[in-house]
Amino acid sequence: MEDILIPIGFFAAVFGIVYIAVSARHKEKMALIDKGADPSLFQKKMRFNRYNTFKYGLFFIGLALGIVAADILAESTRINDVAAYFSMILLFGGLALVVAYLLRNKLEKNGD
Repeated sequence: MEDILIPIGFFAAVFGIVYIAVSARHKEKMALIDKGADPSLFQKKMRFNRYNTFKYGLFFIGLALGIVAADILAESTRINDVAAYFSMILLFGGLALVVAYLLRNKLEKNGD
């Protein structure tokens, strides 16, 4: 019985949360339109940030280097495999984000 009730309860909860969020947003829009607000306020403006691709690329490269470093660390020392993988992935991913930040600042100062 639990095998069926838990997934049904989970999906019902997710559906309920999404339904409440969508209906509340719709009511908010309708109230603003009734008061004379401009409907263009609801359109999201997509802004392209060219540095996001750079940041995510460096982040994934850092994660890959972290996995390689963790494998080397786990094989060459007595460190627990799980600890080696978590620590190296987080370390190299964080370093990649710091490098991306520093390089972005340098590129923005140069006017590129």
